Amino acid sequence: MSFFKKIFKNAFPDRNPGKDTVVVKGKPKPKYYGTVVPYPNFNASSDASTLQSAIEKHEVDIEVIIAVLVKRNNEQRQKIKVVYEASTGKSLEKALKSALRSDLEDVTLALLMDPPHFDAYLLRKATKGFGTNEDVLVEVLATRSNQEIREIKRVFKQEYKKDLEEVIKDETSGDFTTALLALLKAQKDESVEIDNDLARRDAEILFEAGENHKGTNVSAFIDILSKRSGPQLTKTFQHYAAVSDISLPKALDLELKGDIEDCLIDIVKCSWNTPAVFAEKLHLAMKGHGTCEDTLIRVMVSRSEVDLKKIIEEYRAMYDVSLQEAILMDTKGHYESVLLGLCGAH
Repeated sequence: MSFFKKIFKNAFPDRNPGKDTVVVKGKPKPKYYGTVVPYPNFNASSDASTLQSAIEKHEVDIEVIIAVLVKRNNEQRQKIKVVYEASTGKSLEKALKSALRSDLEDVTLALLMDPPHFDAYLLRKATKGFGTNEDVLVEVLATRSNQEIREIKRVFKQEYKKDLEEVIKDETSGDFTTALLALLKAQKDESVEIDNDLARRDAEILFEAGENHKGTNVSAFIDILSKRSGPQLTKTFQHYAAVSDISLPKALDLELKGDIEDCLIDIVKCSWNTPAVFAEKLHLAMKGHGTCEDTLIRVMVSRSEVDLKKIIEEYRAMYDVSLQEAILMDTKGHYESVLLGLCGAH
């Protein structure tokens, strides 16, 4: 968190949503910051046949499998899966499970899931077994759009026969549960317009709920942080600095403890600069002895068609080394090739 503490000491810069759009046929459209793009002249039948040959060889041709899957976008991979099963009678996932091992198997199977299935799988994994992975719960729910959260809930129920809300209630407790359920309602304002008066009122409410209140009125924090847009919250933080001697993230640090503190600070961090949050996660996953492969795979796959270009830029700015260099130093073999491929280094 040290990077953010340094940043939070200074005023938050105004976000300019206009810079993230391009004009197409006279209408503003979001710029694409993914590193994986649709493969030109795509042919699902040809790719399925190529994969079948590579998998069924006496010695599995891993390089061919990587070349096909990493250079196709998710929509194209879904089409390959359908054709592969229709032509061979078995699922591509099962075929790759028997052909690949370890981290390479994990990242390849992640690439084959569509985004809502991958997110539902991440949330199931984070809540199943001994202990709950709170970081993953917050990461997914704080960085997905309202529509994506609704889709995740639908897929979760379909795949695991349980309501995600019920699983969250069973596996978490207290204010942390309340915060996650608020995010699951998918009621975040997604407009880029900023309401200055609302930001001022929210800042005063947060000040009263925290620093100016004996104990902390957590529900006020949860309500505002789970419903306001990123640009709106950024303006709120600026107003908060005007009524308080300390920044909002620092106030959360002082007023709250445990999972709810980490949860709300993560929401604040994501609202200001989501790519920087993911750059920090990747850095921590590769820092020191050992590598957290789960984090590497989760972030690289889930952001490859969202904002991985921005994450790569933030990584270099924050750590003075490129993400690609960090991957080269920390991973090896075909698994390394997949991660580098997702960076756009084909």
